[in-house]
Amino acid sequence: MKGNDKLITVLNQLLADELTAISQYMVHSEMCANWGYNQLHNAIEAQAMDEMHHAEWLIQRIIFLEGTPVVAKLNPIKIGASVLEMVTNDQEAEIGAVQAYNDAIKLAHEVNDQASGDLLLRILKMEEGHVDWAEIQRSQIEQMGLENYLTNQIGT
Repeated sequence: MKGNDKLITVLNQLLADELTAISQYMVHSEMCANWGYNQLHNAIEAQAMDEMHHAEWLIQRIIFLEGTPVVAKLNPIKIGASVLEMVTNDQEAEIGAVQAYNDAIKLAHEVNDQASGDLLLRILKMEEGHVDWAEIQRSQIEQMGLENYLTNQIGT
């Protein structure tokens, strides 16, 4: 089914965002594992897996709309040098993703593509969950101090 060219372009932009997030999260996850913060490693790795699903769903939709998925494009990756920088960088990326998905949902409705809108809404809800997770981590760091927070991240 031939889709709207403008929407396919936006879906490819979102795909680049997702592929970038996967890379950023995987590096952050492995850094946390290297430092012995196993709980944080597992949580960030799970978010990377969410982003992989998002990328897969976007690729499927672009192909369905007879577009060509662009998988070779990444946006600048912001690797944090510390746990707080990682969480902050990831939160900023997720806030941007929430805005981008809201904009894309609006476009999908404007071009009468409800199915794309439904997919984008599904992903948006997951991205909002990622923002919430980062907000919780930053709040815990602020309330209990970085050292106490990191002590809690050592477990399995």
